[in-house]
Amino acid sequence: MDAILRAAGEVLGTELSEPVDLGGSPRTVVLRCRTASGGSVVVKKYGTEPDDLRAFTAEAAGLSLRLAGPELLGVDDSIPLLVMEDLGSAPTLADVLLGNDPQAALDGLSAWARGLGRLAVASVHRRADLAALSAGYGMGVPSWDEEPWLLRHAAEFPAALAGIGVEAPPELAGELERIAATGANEYLAFTPGDTCPDNNLLTPDGLRLIDFESACYLPVFMTAAYCRMPFATCWCVFTLPAGLAEKIEETYRTEVVEAYPQLVEDEIWQPGIRRAVALWTVYLTTNLIPRMAKDEPAHRTRRPVPTLRQLLRHRWETASTLEEFPAFAETMRLLLRDVAGDWDVPPLPGYPAFGDFG
Repeated sequence: MDAILRAAGEVLGTELSEPVDLGGSPRTVVLRCRTASGGSVVVKKYGTEPDDLRAFTAEAAGLSLRLAGPELLGVDDSIPLLVMEDLGSAPTLADVLLGNDPQAALDGLSAWARGLGRLAVASVHRRADLAALSAGYGMGVPSWDEEPWLLRHAAEFPAALAGIGVEAPPELAGELERIAATGANEYLAFTPGDTCPDNNLLTPDGLRLIDFESACYLPVFMTAAYCRMPFATCWCVFTLPAGLAEKIEETYRTEVVEAYPQLVEDEIWQPGIRRAVALWTVYLTTNLIPRMAKDEPAHRTRRPVPTLRQLLRHRWETASTLEEFPAFAETMRLLLRDVAGDWDVPPLPGYPAFGDFG
């Protein structure tokens, strides 16, 4: 802790004290610290494993675009660590969704979708800038834009299924490769990467995004799928009232058509969203398979929260309806029958804020 404070203080040219642990993650330490002048900053220190270094590069470069997020105040790539503006303790979108005020939850969802859509529009011509910044902060590992991680997860999926005794249709591998490759370089926009509810502060000045560890350019469908699923890779996942997911998705879409007018056409939008739902389901399943032998809460400390098995079963049920991908849809049904069929867990309830919980 003392070493982090000293290094961050040297970056800022001032002494830091009174660190408060903000939670971080297995690969980061995040501290709110007091400055000598009486203000506060947030210090984020990263580990040294390849994925930790990739996260540092992504966050340093993503914040340096100055399109969203807290102001980046200093960088030390020898630690590595970042010093950022302290955005305070405003409620997150997760807080209001898990609360008891339906209007606050609805307003928060709308602000989230609108803010991400506007970020996408502002970013479409800045991809070269992000590449240059990523190279400048490079730590010897490929950036998220340089690594075809969607294709990698798609390629690994059949083997991951075989590891739990699910024999996928032989056509699955080729089908997933086509899903991942189709449109992979179209309708691109910047995203912080992890736009889950707890990474979105609802401040008096509007939506503020945090956590840029996976910042990159992705097809806008990958962000839009967060509206539809909802929240593709997150722990704060319950069901939304009928029609609300579609409304939030349309809020996002209304913004991004300013950059990509073609997306007003359902013939383009709907297939793109369905591909994204399939890819996020593959990504989540591959990552959670090692943990699903024991059902446990999807978050270490937050409550209420779904269990991992509730979350996976809900994702598989949603993805099983994607009949334009027959091998994939059949695989989802196999998972529901041969894996989730033995799980004694209740259905995923609704978000508490809308009175549908439990």
